[in-house]
Amino acid sequence: MLEKIPDVLLEKAEELEKYYEEHYPALAPLAKQCFLNTIETTVKKLDDGSYFVITGDIPAMWLRDSAAQVRPYIKYAKNDELLKEILEGVIAKQAEMVNIDPYANAFNQGPTGEGHPDITQLNDSVWERKYETDSLCAPFYLAYEYWKEIGNEKIFTDAFKTMIQNVLKVFKTEQHHESSPYTFERPEEHLVLKTDTLPLQGHGRPVNPCGLTWSGFRPSDDCCTFGYLIPSNIMAVVALRYAEEIAKEVYKDDALASECKLLREEIDDAIQVYGVVDHPKYGKMYAYETDGYGHYNLMDDANSPSLLAMPYLDYCDVNDELYQNTRRFVLSKDNPYYSEGKYAAGVGSPHTDKGFVWHIGITMQILTSTDRGEIEKCLEMLSKTHDNTNFMHESFNPDNPSEYSRPWFAWANTLFAQMLEKLKTEHFFNA
Repeated sequence: MLEKIPDVLLEKAEELEKYYEEHYPALAPLAKQCFLNTIETTVKKLDDGSYFVITGDIPAMWLRDSAAQVRPYIKYAKNDELLKEILEGVIAKQAEMVNIDPYANAFNQGPTGEGHPDITQLNDSVWERKYETDSLCAPFYLAYEYWKEIGNEKIFTDAFKTMIQNVLKVFKTEQHHESSPYTFERPEEHLVLKTDTLPLQGHGRPVNPCGLTWSGFRPSDDCCTFGYLIPSNIMAVVALRYAEEIAKEVYKDDALASECKLLREEIDDAIQVYGVVDHPKYGKMYAYETDGYGHYNLMDDANSPSLLAMPYLDYCDVNDELYQNTRRFVLSKDNPYYSEGKYAAGVGSPHTDKGFVWHIGITMQILTSTDRGEIEKCLEMLSKTHDNTNFMHESFNPDNPSEYSRPWFAWANTLFAQMLEKLKTEHFFNA
């Protein structure tokens, strides 16, 4: 891992720990080590000088996870040259990876040939080739936020522009998935979950072209039931808005900016027409998935992008009526992946054991809440469900938190620390 941790992150971790020692002692032991978990344990400087970010207990770099893991550090980078070098290195590495294969979700440190022996177009640099729309969105979120915070345009290289063009091509292709070259199957002998493969010889179930862009897999890495995954389309709308601004302001390429704008508007319009249902209990709300033929999957998954995360993803205001209706559904037993137990209640995932709750889900609930009582309740749940490890986990049994999955899951730790920092910045405990 890194030979040296950026000084500013060590300082901020100490500040965060001291703050919570004073204001919420039960969470103080988690503050520093969760804040530093990504930078201490998952960021590598490779021999060629580039930077690589693993997820934790899996030695590959996911586009989505790596962006989410380092994004909370951006706000501290302005006066720390090492941190700027690291973040710019991750941005460059993500563009490199997308240009190797925009249908891949996770990559090796180089052309090592490691990964799954799946039936798809394999590449030695690819760890896994599950096409997830949100994977192509994550690099734009990271780069755009860095640009706005630091003001450095040198991250927008020729390779980054090529990435924009490749993403546009894939999103447009997958608006007409019936003509797509992409297929994915995992041989039965290598299946861990039945959701690790796409039905119909790797093509996925049929969808109706309607302006939405298709995704083979969810951010959980489970296959979609219906290929138009609304949270990922929502993320695509925002990513294309960012790409449009970058194309216009940095590259001075009005044609590319216009292409981003047109596609963004097509997808956003289709979300409102095809992604909204009129629920008899909650009113108009967003579906999790649709096929464009009138079939809907009403659920939410703790992995972001999720319906719960929409304001966090910069798609809508937290007080938006459609979002609030959707949020009430997500945080209820009408969501098949919402569970309650003795120590916690929250959103889980079909990716993990039935009835398990995800720490990412509880943390995201705080990040999207304006209700003080709800936030306090969620903080209490987090303080009682880490099994005295002082780290967040992937999922846990809400009746017995000592039963949990993935003890080393950097994304969950970083998101938790980001939430602690947000409450500190907003003077939540002094209100």
